[in-house]
Amino acid sequence: MVVSGADDQEERPPAVASPAPGSGHGGYRPLGSLPPSGPPPVVPLPGASACHQAGDDRPGPEFEQHEPGGGPDEPGGRWDEPDHQAASGPWETDETAEGYGRTGGYGVVPEQGWARPYDDPAERGEPQWQAESADSLTADVLLPGRPAAPPSGWRRALYQVTGGLVRAPQSVADQRRKDLVQRARTPVAGGHHRVAVLSLKGGVGKTTTTVGLGATLASLRGDRVIAVDANPDRGTLSDKLRLETAATVRDLLNEEDQIRRYADVRAYTTQSPSGLEALASDRDPTVSVAFSDQDYVDVARVLEHYYSVSITDCGTGLMHSAMAGVLWLTDQIVLVSSPSVDGARSASATLDWLAAHSYGDLVRGAVVVLSAIRPRSKSAVDLARLEQHFAARCRAVVRIPYDAHLEEGAEVDLAQLSRATADAYLVLAAEVGDGFSWPRH
Repeated sequence: MVVSGADDQEERPPAVASPAPGSGHGGYRPLGSLPPSGPPPVVPLPGASACHQAGDDRPGPEFEQHEPGGGPDEPGGRWDEPDHQAASGPWETDETAEGYGRTGGYGVVPEQGWARPYDDPAERGEPQWQAESADSLTADVLLPGRPAAPPSGWRRALYQVTGGLVRAPQSVADQRRKDLVQRARTPVAGGHHRVAVLSLKGGVGKTTTTVGLGATLASLRGDRVIAVDANPDRGTLSDKLRLETAATVRDLLNEEDQIRRYADVRAYTTQSPSGLEALASDRDPTVSVAFSDQDYVDVARVLEHYYSVSITDCGTGLMHSAMAGVLWLTDQIVLVSSPSVDGARSASATLDWLAAHSYGDLVRGAVVVLSAIRPRSKSAVDLARLEQHFAARCRAVVRIPYDAHLEEGAEVDLAQLSRATADAYLVLAAEVGDGFSWPRH
C-alpha cells in the first residue's frame, strides 16, 4: 500500500508475498523444485517471448502467477526492477544461471532473456554411448614423441648417433618387411593349423624348407610351432636341429595315454633357438614297424591340443604309408621343387596327382617353393616362365636362393643365413601365414 504524507515521503513498492514452496516466481524456481530431466525442449530464440513449448506441460513464465503490477511488460513489474536478487540469494544460484538453463523456460537469467542452448548428441546423429574406449589408448597416441627405431641401414645409424632426435622416414623395404611380418603373425583360425611340406623328387631341399619355414614362423609368432617328421623311412629332420632328447614319434605313440599337459609332450621334442620344436622319426634301423597313416592321425590329434601350427615333413613321393593321413588332415601344402626341368616336371606332376585324387582345394591353395641348391648356377632354365606356370595353378610361388649355410646339411641357424635367404623365408612365412585365417580343412 502507498502511505500519503508530506511531499518528501517516497512511494514504497507494493509488498510481495513470499512464493509458495515449489512454485516459480519471475521465471525462477528453487533448486529443490527443478523439473526432472527429460528430452530437451525446443530452445526459444533470443528476444522472443516465452511461450508454452510443444510437448511440455509445465507453464512458461508468462503463465505463472505474478503479483499485481508484476508483469514483465507492465511498469513496476518484477523484470523491470534494476535491483534483482543477488546470485547468492535463495532463488538464484550459479547453477540456475548456467547449469539448469536447459529446462524449458526455467532458469532464465534476468536481462539474458533465453536459456543456453542444449547440445544434444542425438540431434547430430551421434550415438549416445561413449565413442572412446580403452583400445584407443595406444602407445602411438599417448607417446607421439617416441617413435620406434629404424630396423637397419643408415636410418638406424642416424637414429642412434643423434640419440633419437633425428629419424628419417621409413624406407619402402622396411615397410614391406613390416607387412610381411604382420602376415606371418596372422592368428590361427580354429586354434590349430597343419602345413604339409612335400615333394615327389628327393634332394630338392624339402626338409631344409620345413626347418627354415618353421624357424621363421616360430621366431615371429608368440604361439607354439612344431615340425613333425612323417617320413616312414629314416628321416633327416632331426639332423637340422641340436637334439635335446632321444625320444621319437614312436615313443610318443607308445605313451600317448600318459600325456595330459604340454610339459608331457615337451619331453619328446627338441627345441631350436628360434623356438621351433621338432618331433623326430625313428632312427633305429632295427625297427620294422613303418609309420602308417593311422599313426600320423594319432600324433596329429595329440599335438593339436598344445600347438598352434604343425608343419609336417613328408617323405619323398605320394604313395608311402603315412601320406594318406597327411593329406586327409592338412590345411595347406608347400610343394618344393628345384629350378630345373626334371624338378619342375615332377612338381607339376604332383599337382596333377593331387587334383586327380580330389585334393583340388589343396592345389589351389598351395605355395610352390623353387629352392636353389647349387651356387651361381649357369642353368638356362627360364625361371620367369617356371614361376608363371606354377602361379597359374597355385596360390603363390617363392624363390629360395642358394645359401652356403644350408648347403652344409647340418643344423639350421637363422642368424647364419644370408640376408637374401632370410628375406626369402620371410616371404614364404607370410604366404603360408595368409592361410592361417582359413577354416579348418
